Amino acid sequence: MDIPDFGDFDPNDESLQKLLQRLGIKMGPDGKPDLAGLMRHAETIMRDYQTQMAGFGETESASGLNWGYVLDTAKRSVAQTSTPTPFTLPQLRDAVGLAELWLDDEIAFGALSTLPELCSRQEWLERSYPTWKTMLRPVVTAMVRAQQDLVEPGDPLQIGQLWKPMMKIAANQMMGTQIGESLGKLASNVLSSSDTGLPLIENPQVILLPENIASFAEGLEQSPSDLLLFLALREAARQRLFAAINWLGPGLLALVDHYASDTTIDPEIFQREIEDRMRESEFGTDPEFQNSIGRGLMSIFSPARTPAQDEILERLETLLALIEGWVDEVVSQVTKNRMPSAVGLTEMMRRRSGAGGPAQAGLKTLVGIELRPRRTRDAANLWAATRAKRGADARDATWRHPDLLPTTADLADPLGFAERGRQVEADDFDSALAKLLDEEG
Repeated sequence: MDIPDFGDFDPNDESLQKLLQRLGIKMGPDGKPDLAGLMRHAETIMRDYQTQMAGFGETESASGLNWGYVLDTAKRSVAQTSTPTPFTLPQLRDAVGLAELWLDDEIAFGALSTLPELCSRQEWLERSYPTWKTMLRPVVTAMVRAQQDLVEPGDPLQIGQLWKPMMKIAANQMMGTQIGESLGKLASNVLSSSDTGLPLIENPQVILLPENIASFAEGLEQSPSDLLLFLALREAARQRLFAAINWLGPGLLALVDHYASDTTIDPEIFQREIEDRMRESEFGTDPEFQNSIGRGLMSIFSPARTPAQDEILERLETLLALIEGWVDEVVSQVTKNRMPSAVGLTEMMRRRSGAGGPAQAGLKTLVGIELRPRRTRDAANLWAATRAKRGADARDATWRHPDLLPTTADLADPLGFAERGRQVEADDFDSALAKLLDEEG
């Protein structure tokens, strides 16, 4: 590595002196930074970072991000907590068995062939991680673009050739830490495999997280057995929907991908965020440095959305509301004469979503998507009106094709949609589905 030329250097610049001192760089006899010491320090940082990352597997060459480190960070963040679990696998399978019998009477979609499972937080992370990686790649790409402008050619110290790779290392490590900690937080709150509303597990299956259910149940008046059955009903209904409607899961993930692909990061804010923290902490060695950067990293998403992102956000909000509203409607029907506590549990789930549930928290923190969960109740009313007017089979047949689904405007007129539905030409079916899947690809 070539030794850079500092050019004009102001030894009285206090902020610069503090920064160099934080980096362990001493002044030479001429009053300028000790170049040899600077080079040794930088090379040590980069070598230590590469050694550390090598322990987690291969680092992605295009982005510089080590996905093994991200997953390890997420798993370590949930390993520190443990909640006693009142549920056993036989209890879950009994609850799901009963839920499946009730659902058979109400919906057109058949039961799953896979057995239900209880899943730990770390297991949920392992199984959902491939999907998260796919969704997060556009965000990582935006980070790479921002890194290219981290140091302007005319920086006063004339050490861009050295400073830039050091900041790139810091940015990659901070991004990995932030993603890992955010996934860990999400893993500590989701109640089931599709609690976010997204199909994060590759194959449809009823999976509940007993530790999180136990934490969620604290202070509730409902009995644990009622809560378990209620959650089993919701998850079984949602997974039946994903299994039966083969365009739905890919369509949801395609919308997330399209939104994230237009994500931009302000490189000036990004660089200022890093430099501010570097002035406050020992670069790369102080855990508080990494944590403070991690907490603020998502603030560098550009606050301005493109018109395309606005359109995608509306479609995503509507589709998620339709899924959750359909689940609310189905569960309400199967429990109304069987399970009196379901009314209170449904309202509790709606409040949880309105306060910022897993879907909102995960997508906002990780992908920069800020959802407004105000449409779920409207969607439930629309599905209920459709069932009352045209029957449960007509309600469920609406999922057959994306062009048959209610729009945002339809949610404001549920009785109108129940009366007339939406029509799609038969010739358009294959082309519309092919277009959706092409977009996902």
